[in-house]
Order: sequence, then structure tokens, then C-alpha cells
Amino acid sequence: MLNRRSFVCLGLASAFALAGCASVRTKTGTKSSQQTGSSSKDAPGSEIAVAELPRTITLNSGYEMPTQGLGTYSLDFATCVGSIHSLASSGGRLIDTAYMYHNEDAVGEGVRTCGVPREELFVTTKLYPNQFADPERAIQQALDTLDIGYIDLLLLHHPGAGDVEAYKAMEKAVAAGTVRSIGLSNWYVEELEDFLPKVDTVPALVQNEIHPYYQGQGVVPYIQDLGIAMQGWYPLGGRGHNTELLADSTLRTIADAHGVSIPQVILRWNRQRGIIVIPGSGNPDHIAEDLNIHGFALSDDEMQRITALDRHEKHDWY
Repeated sequence: MLNRRSFVCLGLASAFALAGCASVRTKTGTKSSQQTGSSSKDAPGSEIAVAELPRTITLNSGYEMPTQGLGTYSLDFATCVGSIHSLASSGGRLIDTAYMYHNEDAVGEGVRTCGVPREELFVTTKLYPNQFADPERAIQQALDTLDIGYIDLLLLHHPGAGDVEAYKAMEKAVAAGTVRSIGLSNWYVEELEDFLPKVDTVPALVQNEIHPYYQGQGVVPYIQDLGIAMQGWYPLGGRGHNTELLADSTLRTIADAHGVSIPQVILRWNRQRGIIVIPGSGNPDHIAEDLNIHGFALSDDEMQRITALDRHEKHDWY
């Protein structure tokens, strides 16, 4: 595992050049000889289209990660297992869960029964702040509940008392081989500036809320310029908040121009910003559609029109 100094010098252009090396695939989640991150305070910026992410990137930990997959928040056991089967049959290999989703057991069942070898799948889970007081126990609980051998990526779910100590416990789990990569969820510029000097391992990934109404135009390039991969949750606005977004007239015009759906436009917009996407769904047709975003590209003008939709409107409290 490389430390922060090894990657702080990576800028956006070099990070994407290195990410391109991952297009020659090794098994997903296996360690690669290629090393990369991706491409301030959360405020408006001028960031527009960059090179599209390849279908896998190599994290700064040296492990390969798919760049689109499935979020499992709010999925019950049966729906979660079925969604993982649908994802696998449609070619998806990235699955995101968390202790607080209360479905790590379902994710484990889906991984074990989907017909895809474990080493071809990439599973992310998270420790919640109420677990930070005994992180070693929390990590072992996640391993036992998932029951899939190892965790590809373990995140702290959001900042909280004891987060530095919990992260250091995750560093030890990496050294022990039970966790392959570690990172953070819901850390923004101020939190990262405080946190990073206190730990030895640069996060492989930071995961934040990102959608056209809350774009993170300052925080996204800040994180990418540190050589850290950027992932967006709630890419379609989040359950209970997506009705307006998925009827947006600007997005409808762009979608019609390409003969695709509004969700496909949004997910494509994320990829062209260098952002890994994990839309959540229990619908097999939607899961397949969300993976099918490689047959078109958004122009710079279309990217700018979507950038103009930013309202700095968070749809969750994290």
C-alpha cells in the first residue's frame, strides 16, 4: 500500500492516462502492476468533460475496480440477491453495500450464488460511526456477515468520533489480507484536509452524493487531483428525490438527441467527469439499462448544459 506522498503529485491528466492502462483487464479485484488514482471546498468550478473512465481502473492500492455497478441501499434480502443476479447476468461486477444498509448478508448470498467467480466481483462495504469504538470487531463482523472471503473495498461511512483510529484498524486489515483497499464516504474538502495528515494510507476512493442537482464541482477535482478515485452515490437523485430530476427538460432534450434514457445521460455525464457510478435498483431492466451507457458520448456543449443545472441541492444529510 502506497502512502499519501506517493500520490499527491498525480494530477488529473496523469491519473486518467494511468487509468487507461487498466483497459487491458486482469481479473477484477486482483492486484495489478499499474498504479493510479482518477482525474475545492464544495463550490462552483469550471470543470467540464474529461476523458471517459475505462470500464475498470486501477486504484492507488494497486487493485482493479469496475467503474459502474449497483448500489444496494434500501434493498431487502430477496430483492438484493435478485439484483445482484441481474447485475451479474448483464455484465456488471461492482456491488456497494454497508453495515447500515442491513443487507450485507444478502450481498454475500448474491455473490455466492450469481454464477460469477468471486474474484471477478468487486464488493464494497462500510463501517458506520457507531462501530468506530471497536473497529477490529466491526471489520470481523463485516467479513463474517458477507462470508465471501475478503472485502475488496472498505470505507468509513462518514466522519465521526474515532474515525482516525477506525481507519488505522482498516490499514491493519489490509496488511493482514482480509481487506484489499480502503477509503472514505461523505468526506469533503475540509474533512479531508483535517483527516489525511493523520493517517498513513491515502484513501483509494472517496464516495459522495453526486447528481446533476448536486454536482460537487469543487470537491470532485480536489479529490481526483490527490490521486484518489471519485465515486458518486444517488447519481439519479436518490429514492424520493428523482421524480423531478428524471423529468428535467434539459436532460430530456439531450436524451432524445441520443435516443437514450435520462438515467443513461446522467450516468454517462458522471463517467465523462471521471466519476464511478453505483445507481441503486431492484428492477432487472433498469439494472441492465444503467450498464448500457457506452454507445454514445456527450458533447462539451451538452456537458456544459448539464453543469448549468447545479443547484447545490443535497438530497441526504451526509
